[in-house]
Amino acid sequence: MGAKKTTLAFVILTWNSERVIERCVRSVFALKSFDVSAYVVDNGSSDKTVEILDALTQEYSQLHVIKRAFNEGTTVPRNLALKEISPDTDYICVLDSDTEVNDDAIQAMVKTLDNKRVGIVGPEMRNEAGVLQNSGRKIPTLTIKLSKVLPLKKAQRWGESLEFYSYPSDQKVVPVGYLMSACWMFRPEILDQVGYLDEKIFYAPEDVDFCLRCWLAGFGVVQNKNARILHSWQRLSRKKLFSKHNWEHIKGLAYLFTKHRYLWSARKIEKLVAGFARGML
Repeated sequence: MGAKKTTLAFVILTWNSERVIERCVRSVFALKSFDVSAYVVDNGSSDKTVEILDALTQEYSQLHVIKRAFNEGTTVPRNLALKEISPDTDYICVLDSDTEVNDDAIQAMVKTLDNKRVGIVGPEMRNEAGVLQNSGRKIPTLTIKLSKVLPLKKAQRWGESLEFYSYPSDQKVVPVGYLMSACWMFRPEILDQVGYLDEKIFYAPEDVDFCLRCWLAGFGVVQNKNARILHSWQRLSRKKLFSKHNWEHIKGLAYLFTKHRYLWSARKIEKLVAGFARGML
């Protein structure tokens, strides 16, 4: 009898994801090094997403689909799935439906979590064209957000530059203010110490809030650049300026700034990030 495999539970959120969801789910169950389960929450899709998921449940007994009647954002549905996962699970991975994972990336992130000071780890992500996504960023401030929406390319580029960290190119595991929640990995006990996603936030920036709480609870948030996955990001908030997604994002930011009592600068958290970085050298 072989050694027991590490158990890994995925949480995947879908909303009109018919173009990408099958590839995402198949990539999860193609992992060879782990005992995998997946909890997919559908946010009231009106396309063929649910039909595709129903068909996939016939192939994968550890695929669990939770169907919601309408779009409830990102926090409520993900929390529903997180609460379904057995506390005996070794690791949890939160994924967007437009991602595809692989054994090498997952193993690299699991190894990072051997450091018990690390609360969350994320990978490097690129799209099909090989474009790198800045998924491990500095904590957003009002300065950054305003610069990025000004109708001036120079101001937008400056705002985007403020989100980047300058680490040596040979340093592959680096602490960051927050990780975009397209791919997070953590141990289940982190939820006991940090709590679940804040359901007062409908859409973004729930990822910023959760990572902030990790830092404040004494856990590092790191990106492992040796872990590489595909992310065909759709950037819903960029498609229409006056959209529901953008409005919810603005409300979420206002709530975030009020909750964590900062606006123009996130020095407290960035000091924690810098201290963690020095400890890793």
